[in-house]
Parts: sequence; C-alpha cells; structure tokens
Amino acid sequence: MNRAAIIALALLSLCACERGNNAGGSDAIATVGKAMLTRSELKKALPGGLSPDDSTSYAHAYIRRWIEARLVERLATDAVDIAEIDRLTSEYRLNLIMSQYRRAMATQANSTFSEDSLKAYYEAHKGDFVLERPLVRGIYLKVPDEASNLRMLKRLYTSVKADDMDRLEKEAPKTALHYDYFRERWIDWEQIETRIPADIVSPDAFLKAGKPLDISLDGYTYLLHISEYLPAGSPLPFEAAEPMIRERLLTRNRQAYDAELLKDLYEQALENGTLTFPNGTPL
Repeated sequence: MNRAAIIALALLSLCACERGNNAGGSDAIATVGKAMLTRSELKKALPGGLSPDDSTSYAHAYIRRWIEARLVERLATDAVDIAEIDRLTSEYRLNLIMSQYRRAMATQANSTFSEDSLKAYYEAHKGDFVLERPLVRGIYLKVPDEASNLRMLKRLYTSVKADDMDRLEKEAPKTALHYDYFRERWIDWEQIETRIPADIVSPDAFLKAGKPLDISLDGYTYLLHISEYLPAGSPLPFEAAEPMIRERLLTRNRQAYDAELLKDLYEQALENGTLTFPNGTPL
C-alpha cells in the first residue's frame, strides 16, 4: 500500500465515526524525525460541524501543513539559532500570559468611573481634546419633491418650538428618505456635508451663518438646518471627549494595577521562598 493510500485510510477511519483507542496499532498518522502527529491530536484540531467530505479535506490539509512545517524546521536547524527561537517563544508566551491576566484583573477592578471624575479629568486636560474638524448640531432631511407634507416639513425643520419638533418627529418618517435629528448631539460636519448635493466653498462661513439649506435636485429636496457648530481648533465638548477620557483612565488604572501586582508578587515570592538569589542579594 503506498503512502497516499495509508493517509487516506487514516483519514477515512478518523472521520467515519468516533472510536476508542486502537489497541492493535500505533496512534501515529505521520512522523518527521522524532516528531509525531497522532490521530488524537488531529481530532482535537478538527472543527466541529463539518461534513464527512469537508472533514477529510480539512484533515488532509492539516496533515500536509504539519509535515511541511516539520520539514522546514529540520532544514532550518543549521541556519537558524533554534535555541534563541525557543527562548523568544517562551518569553513571548510568558509576557502574553502576564499581560492578558493583568488586563483582565485590572478591567474587572477598575472599569467604572463617576461622572464627576470624568469631568474633573476633562477640565484638567482640556487642551488635549481639540477638534480637527467642525462639529455640528441640527436637522437634516431628504424628501421626494412630490411628498404631500413637504411644505409642512419645510416649515417645521427650522423651528425651535417643542410642539413643532414633536410634529416633525411624526411627519418626517412618513415621506422622508433620510431624517436625522441631531440637535442634542454633536456629529462630524463631514458626515452631513457628504449628503448635501451642493458645493460649499467655505464650510466655516456657511456653518457660522446658520442659514437653512433648501435644495431640490433630481426629484428630491434636501433640507438642512445647523443650529450650533464648533469650528476646528475648538475644545472638544465633554460628551464627545467622554469615550476617550474613559479609555485614558482605564489605561492609567491598568498601569497602576500592573505595578502594584508585580510588586506584591515579588515580595510574596521572596517571603515564601519561591524566589531566591543563591549567589547574591535580592534586587
């Protein structure tokens, strides 16, 4: 029986059904030097839910990758410092374990911040939060020209009366293709500018004027009213800066937690004898 037939037989026996250990033979599927790939390892690597055909294809590809990796490893032994690779791999693994553990513990312990602490940080570091582009508040609509309530919408979208806003909330969804009410939240001006079929030469002048925009093009009417705007270079509003502040505080807490955790672990290891310095004094 040739090698391909042996591999195919191993794959078929693996994917056909779940069996116990084969008492009459080896569990090995392939060996490269002293390295061995076993059926049990291959079973663990197979994703669940695959059809028999897909399982066979996946297993065949996995075996091939495993063989190729070991062959390259053997070839590279004379050209690559394997001991250094092993050292770096071990060091990376330890650093990754430590980093993930510390991050998880620090997040659990320090993931909530009071509104007062967030605002206090904002006031103390306001210079760090500066707008690169204008922010705006207002109302935007795109309505078919033949909409029966277009005239009403044109009257309502610039109003500041609460009753008119309630009416707009009810009327706009009936005919508007797009309706965005953002008078109570800041958004990037570019998000709105890209929706308007107009060449606004000076955005700052347009936004500062605060004049309503009413454009009809290709069967649609575009309505825009900017009620407030902040030019580029202005301090970022607290509500817009809040997510960044939370992330900064979380990072700061993680760093503090890291330092405290490592200090405690070091001292405990010295005290219980886990850490020793046979030829010198403790660092």
